[in-house]
Amino acid sequence: MTLHLKGPVLVGADDVRPEAWVLDGRVTYDRPSSEATTVEGFVLPGLVDAHCHIGLGTHGQVTADVAEQQALTDRDAGALLLRDAGSPADTRWVDDREDLPVLVRAGRHIARTRRYLRDFGEEIEPDRLVETVRRQAARGDGWVKLVGDWIDRSTGDLAPCWPADVLVEAMTAAHELGARVTAHCFGQDCLEDLVTAGIDCIEHGTGLTEATITLLADRGVAVVPTLINIDTFPDIAASAQEKFPTYAAHMRALHARRHATVRAAFDAGIALYAGTDAGGSLAHGRVADEALELARAGLPPSDVLEATCWRARSWLGHDGLTEGAQADLVVYASDPREDLRALKHPTAVVLRGIPRSRPSPPAS
Repeated sequence: MTLHLKGPVLVGADDVRPEAWVLDGRVTYDRPSSEATTVEGFVLPGLVDAHCHIGLGTHGQVTADVAEQQALTDRDAGALLLRDAGSPADTRWVDDREDLPVLVRAGRHIARTRRYLRDFGEEIEPDRLVETVRRQAARGDGWVKLVGDWIDRSTGDLAPCWPADVLVEAMTAAHELGARVTAHCFGQDCLEDLVTAGIDCIEHGTGLTEATITLLADRGVAVVPTLINIDTFPDIAASAQEKFPTYAAHMRALHARRHATVRAAFDAGIALYAGTDAGGSLAHGRVADEALELARAGLPPSDVLEATCWRARSWLGHDGLTEGAQADLVVYASDPREDLRALKHPTAVVLRGIPRSRPSPPAS
């Protein structure tokens, strides 16, 4: 199938072309001789959900049918490149499906024993961290996911999960295998050890302080804030109030300053990426909602689009709409640079050069 993309085609923030074509599943800016079907609108590379979980549900691993629906929901929302930030499911079969988004895996969460959500991660003690990192690096696609902190029931509050010296060994092991490491971090106390050990990315990052923001910026550590997940903190606090009041108060405080924390990280030059944390208890297909939350935190629209599209694709090692790139793209009726709400209403989704869905426009 040959497509004529009658743009603007937003190749990059500062690279806009009037038109492009899709030929044999690839993007080209040279007009082909074959007849083409015209797709008109504002064209962006496929969006990125940099933190989601395919194959994971509220109680752990889900069936392949449910995982398929998760991936299809993301696809129809325009998220065509997904970083799976931990899943107990073997989702290699997704790679054989031309109609499903490109999936970059981080293996399974590596968690401390009884210090994470039941049936989500591989639960171990620190003496097994290095060997487990090596195994999960082999299971993933260049990423390993640690649970950096979680509630410690003996103290009744968030606490780090791993000793600093073991983290250094674990990061070294992952990097020797060519894998990057990311970590779930809600609180403040785990961050310095993780960053000093050589972490590549922090998930959530609600506990960032002025000192650790400076540290992350100096070390080039990225952050995926998952703001629509952070919106669940008040409910988490309410459910924990009676048994763990200190933890509940801590979660409310982290929630209250979430936007200011993200803005401070952005102002410091930390690379931020849009991730929904879909899977578990959160629905898939909400990448546009996460983009809008980043804007509410104070990021300019151009930087939100970088975090959701161009720069995010590059960060994960995937092309955008450059000549010869795989034709994964989303089309909008209005310009998302002018109003990010356009991201909620794609008019066409093209994956591997084939229109996969054509969502109806919203009712007026």
